[in-house]
Amino acid sequence: MNSFWSGVKTPLTLRNKTHTFTFVEKGTASGFDASRLRFLLRAPLPHAYSNYIGRKLIRFLLTIQGLGAFTLITLGVIFTKFRKARAVIFPLIWQELTRSGVKLLPMFLFLSVALGLVVIGQAVSWLTRVNANQYLGTIMVLTVVRELGPLLTAFLVLMRSGTGNVIELGTARALGEVEALEALGIDPIHYLVMPRVIGMAVGVFALTVYFILGSLLSGYLWAFLNDVPIRPGEYFTQLAGALTYMDFVVLAVKSTLFGILISVITCYHGLAQPLRLEEVSPATVRAVAQSVIACVFLDAVFIIIYLAT
Repeated sequence: MNSFWSGVKTPLTLRNKTHTFTFVEKGTASGFDASRLRFLLRAPLPHAYSNYIGRKLIRFLLTIQGLGAFTLITLGVIFTKFRKARAVIFPLIWQELTRSGVKLLPMFLFLSVALGLVVIGQAVSWLTRVNANQYLGTIMVLTVVRELGPLLTAFLVLMRSGTGNVIELGTARALGEVEALEALGIDPIHYLVMPRVIGMAVGVFALTVYFILGSLLSGYLWAFLNDVPIRPGEYFTQLAGALTYMDFVVLAVKSTLFGILISVITCYHGLAQPLRLEEVSPATVRAVAQSVIACVFLDAVFIIIYLAT
């Protein structure tokens, strides 16, 4: 078989919309000459690929610019108009807090119990092998209090309430309700965005606290059911010893910023993007994806802060 292919020239042609590369190889039909392979790897990208990357980069920069401007406008309205029209705005804040906090509490308590069982269940099975059950409290603090609790709470609120923001505001924008508010002299940011930002920020913080408490309590319940030789006083002493004042500060700041990020991004895509009803669904998908990326990036920043301190 090798003698048959010896000396045969095998043409290889690569085509796209703008370039055509043709190579003729000697020897075996499956081999590339090393120098020509390096030339192929160093060849410029076809215009179609470069245009695609360029469009994505420009769209990303424009999105960052739009979100930054929208965030500054929203914060400016919160600081300057918080006490204006309190009879109208405060009930809207409470309505958003109820939707993003109180109504989600039963689901969060159930999930917190499940998370505590999963984390302690995995930890008990491994720590028992090395006789290191005294680290159960430390593991719960590291996994639940610092990372999983705030991040999972933010994702769940995003799925339940954040998507609702995009759909409601996007539909209002597509049907002309936002322009009608402006015609009446009502600031849409003050009336539509500010209550959602404040209510969701407070709701995410409160749900994070309940979620963590439920996980810590259910964690000890699972350890008790698995006959782990640890008393309640010892378990909570481990928790208290693993917690520092920095944990409480970072937990409050992180959960509040998660709520602000989710509300701002979803409100931005609801108000700034959809001009027609069929554009509401793509705007919802973009808002969810960007909210997840923003929360993960913010969480990475706080991990760096933990490591630095």
